[in-house]
Amino acid sequence: MKKKTIQDIDVKGKKVIVRVDFNVPVKEGKITDDTRIRAALPTISYLKDKGAAIILMSHLGRPKGKVHEEMRLGVVAEKLEELVGQKVLYAKDCIGPEPQEMAEKMEPGDILLLENLRFHGEEEKNDREFAKKLASLADIYVNDAFGTAHRAHASTAGVAEFLPAVAGLLMQNEIGIMGKALENPERPFVAILGGAKVSDKIGVIQNLINKVDVLITGGGMANTFLAAQGKNMGKSLVERDKLDLARSLMEQAREKGVDFLLPGDLVVADAFAADAQHRVVSVDQIPADWMSMDIGPASAENFGKVIKSAGTVLWNGPMGVFEMIPFARGTEEIARAVTESQAVSIVGGGDSVAAIHKTGLADKITHISTGGGATLEFLEGKELPGVAALENK
Repeated sequence: MKKKTIQDIDVKGKKVIVRVDFNVPVKEGKITDDTRIRAALPTISYLKDKGAAIILMSHLGRPKGKVHEEMRLGVVAEKLEELVGQKVLYAKDCIGPEPQEMAEKMEPGDILLLENLRFHGEEEKNDREFAKKLASLADIYVNDAFGTAHRAHASTAGVAEFLPAVAGLLMQNEIGIMGKALENPERPFVAILGGAKVSDKIGVIQNLINKVDVLITGGGMANTFLAAQGKNMGKSLVERDKLDLARSLMEQAREKGVDFLLPGDLVVADAFAADAQHRVVSVDQIPADWMSMDIGPASAENFGKVIKSAGTVLWNGPMGVFEMIPFARGTEEIARAVTESQAVSIVGGGDSVAAIHKTGLADKITHISTGGGATLEFLEGKELPGVAALENK
């Protein structure tokens, strides 16, 4: 990685402000998934062991510049206390007298969590004065929030103007592993793209066509490519205004010698519902009033064989309407194939990650990305503002 990390600087006796991604799901005052909090623990432990006082800042939800009691970070402070096994100080604001006073009194090894950054509208506007106030609490800035690195906000980019700025261990890991996959992958390099729309992933497809050996497409976006080949897709979700683009992407893949794989069979249903009538058909035989809901068993098997022979696998997006049990099988079969392959495996995007966790085989994946939009923009080859702001080695 070309950016400095916490391992390149001396933090002993320093106050270090760390942008973390603690945007966790909270239901009735309880955190339902603490993955993002756990992902920050290596950086917190490292800074503590090296004698730093640690100030953590994050957003939660979308409060749009107003205080919402249910989006306060108190519940996160409690969970973090449980995970780190020590008292976590918690400020009821992220700027102003209270956090200032608390930060001044901190000793090495202390941990302070600031209140939800997005209670202040200035955060998302990357307001310079707001960033300066955050920076005034500390001596060093660390960005460990890969999930928000594609946003130029005060806490992800602005603060770096006022303090020495380096990457945390999670950020280093995300950029290092995905960067190597894109620049110097073990081959064959197989990318699996799913999800509803081609339009969401145009940039990703265009960038990956120049890097992969095989591109497997499933989910709703496969319908648009199949329609572009002249298949009658019945009532399936098809982006009619993207048919020419789909043809051009398949042509680009062919010119580059990339194997562009589409499903040969599909699970179709007579309604968009979990209890709809459904059956498996060839892509040439979709009934006029039915819609595609998942890849079929033959496609899942064919894709699985390709995945198992890969050197690097990158997976983003489900193969079907994964949240409805009858149409989850394609995604689950792909998840199983990815975990059974000997490849360097990278999984990003909420639904693909959920599918991997559902199989109980998450520990068999080389890297599960914590980013959604950030992962996609990184895969598009874009420079992320939160990474660009960090110091070069």
